[in-house]
Amino acid sequence: MGQVTMGEPKDDQFYEDDQAEPKVSLAEDGLGDMPEMEEGFGAGAEAVIAALEAERDETRDRMLRALAEAENMRKRADRDRREAEQYGGSKLSRDLLPVFDNLRRALEASDEASKETAGALIEGVELTLKELISVFGKHGITPIEPEVGDRFDPQLHQAMFEAPLPETKAGDIIQVSATGFMLHDRLLRPAQVGVSSNPAG
Repeated sequence: MGQVTMGEPKDDQFYEDDQAEPKVSLAEDGLGDMPEMEEGFGAGAEAVIAALEAERDETRDRMLRALAEAENMRKRADRDRREAEQYGGSKLSRDLLPVFDNLRRALEASDEASKETAGALIEGVELTLKELISVFGKHGITPIEPEVGDRFDPQLHQAMFEAPLPETKAGDIIQVSATGFMLHDRLLRPAQVGVSSNPAG
């Protein structure tokens, strides 16, 4: 009886059969829809980016508005501080004006006879008035002292009366009743004057 020899399988064949990965189509494992998924993710990302950009712009706008408001508040505070420094004492200054008026009237009422009998007192009043004027100057208070014949200025003068004084023109100052004062660039008190009412002609 003849010996039957079976052919041995090749090593390569066994290796290929054992190691080869199964070939599965994209359609079978559900990955065939990847392009559509990627496209949907891209649209969602664009929406998220657009929302973030809108939020960024809104935040920037709020920040700029807050900075502008802070700058305005700083400027207002600086202005209020300067006004407080320059005009904070306006009420006190106005209350001191009658003291000036009384000292001035006392000096105007003195004559040679009173100077002989009360010379030291009158000199004291003069020194007090000078010191008061000096203090006024240190605090930005300057006098308004129109003279007879000057033109009436409603921004600086207050007409206490009108009279048709001969040889004057309408609007001419014919008498000065009280000195006016400025506090820096603001009118503290107008000068009180009499004004000519002669008709033009």
